[in-house]
Amino acid sequence: MEMTTASAPGEPPRVAMSDEAYGTLRASAALWAGTSVLITNRLGQVLLQRVGYRPTRLLPGGAVDRGESPARGAARELEEELGIAAAVTRGLAVDWVSPAGRAASPALRFPGELLHVFDGGVWDEDRIAAIRPAPGEIEGIEFAEPADLPSLMSPGDARRTLSALRARINGAGPVLLEDGLPIAPTVLDRVGVLRTARACHHLPFHPGPVPAGLTVRQSWVWAFAPDGRVLVLFEPDTGAPCLPGGTTEPEDGGDPLVTAVRECREEATAELGDAHYLGYLSDPSGRRARVRYAARLASVGEAAVDPATAQTYVRVLATPEQALEFFDWGPSEAAEQLAAAHRGRAVLGIPEAPHPQPITEIVRPTTW
Repeated sequence: MEMTTASAPGEPPRVAMSDEAYGTLRASAALWAGTSVLITNRLGQVLLQRVGYRPTRLLPGGAVDRGESPARGAARELEEELGIAAAVTRGLAVDWVSPAGRAASPALRFPGELLHVFDGGVWDEDRIAAIRPAPGEIEGIEFAEPADLPSLMSPGDARRTLSALRARINGAGPVLLEDGLPIAPTVLDRVGVLRTARACHHLPFHPGPVPAGLTVRQSWVWAFAPDGRVLVLFEPDTGAPCLPGGTTEPEDGGDPLVTAVRECREEATAELGDAHYLGYLSDPSGRRARVRYAARLASVGEAAVDPATAQTYVRVLATPEQALEFFDWGPSEAAEQLAAAHRGRAVLGIPEAPHPQPITEIVRPTTW
């Protein structure tokens, strides 16, 4: 019989084993294999399925069949469960689900599972309307805010889904998870981005000057580094995001650009260079405006406490497209503001950042 060299439990390395013994050893350590697909709508909400056999929501997916690849299994599950034929080619995460990490009946003898999460992309209204849930298996679908996932899914499923969503935004490729948590956390994982409800600000963007009848209440800035990425701030306790900027103060003399410069300095110890006015958002009251600028990011100093909030923000550089993933500004409203930000970037002579690319934290003083 052909001999295979391997290490068996309790034996020294490089022990010769027969193929039969080696096969038996590997079979004794066999794991389940599962697959799932992360799909979002244009609002950044996650598609979940309601099933009759579990009280919690699930991503589309299921067990990988014998001899089937996880990617093919994901595509098969999409068609079987939602009636949508789609190729699944981009992986987001591979999760080692330990026996202790899943609340399974002892009768299942759950040995652990390797569960793959694939990127199903952003679905528009037409594709969502074409969904046909499998009768008798899928009771319905819904789209949920990322912050609501822990209340809708099992703890492990929610952790895995949020980790995969952060990996998709981060753009650095698939991540390895253990019981839903990354073994090499990024800044998005450490801060817990998207675990806090996103403020819903579906405010129309106007590229012109603020009308005389409106009061400028706030001023915010797309602060561009020389590589085309922008400065985004995260609250350290909640992971809530914001662009640098804030509320006008009497000391600003009624100049919204002075407000933006001051707020960048106070919140992020960031200094701005040349700036370009982009437009404004109209407040729901119809009496106030929120101004937007694009500006060069000249330098960032040591992290310091913001005097207005008593917080020390986590500062990152992200592409403008990645930055939009952190906010709920509405699809058309966000697209209009993004286009304006890129027009301002071009006026300032700053190149467009390749997208996606890994989001990086600013941890030390930097001057450009």
